[in-house]
Amino acid sequence: MLPETKHYTSDEFLAMAEHSEIRQELINGEIYDLAAPSRIHQNIVARLHYVIFDYIRNNHGTCEVMIAPFDVKLNEDNIVQPDVMVICDPSKLDERKCNGAPDWIIEVTSSNYRTDYSEKLELYKTAGVKEYWIVNPKRKTTIVLFFEQNPGLFMLYHFNQDIPVNIYQDKPVQLTINIEKLLGL
Repeated sequence: MLPETKHYTSDEFLAMAEHSEIRQELINGEIYDLAAPSRIHQNIVARLHYVIFDYIRNNHGTCEVMIAPFDVKLNEDNIVQPDVMVICDPSKLDERKCNGAPDWIIEVTSSNYRTDYSEKLELYKTAGVKEYWIVNPKRKTTIVLFFEQNPGLFMLYHFNQDIPVNIYQDKPVQLTINIEKLLGL
């Protein structure tokens, strides 16, 4: 007989996290350790953050772009640390976390890629995330899901293609990102 796994609440998880040096996420009440990211992972995250921050600032936007480690409390059973997130409702932010779904989340796959494609995809869609990108450095592809308009539809882009950011599609200047150019490849 297998031992029973403990179901943690967000309050229990946050209390434990205050005393831990290990990066972890709470997904459906279970705690998952996060591995140290690779160099390419960090390069992509840093450059995406810069491009998005620059776009928001240059267009006098009010959204905030954050990078991990920064907690997102989706609900009582789920606290995640997306690689990049854009939050347009300032009331969701406190000094330690985002309380509720960010508008846009980007996950750059690494050793935990299955979580990005399955559990997190469902969590983000259910929680109210408008747009979700899964950037896969090994395959040099990005999957874009725009839950706000097409919850079941996704687009697949290669790193050499311009990817339109759907949450900014109605702006005078739409943001597009080309991962290959971003990385200087």
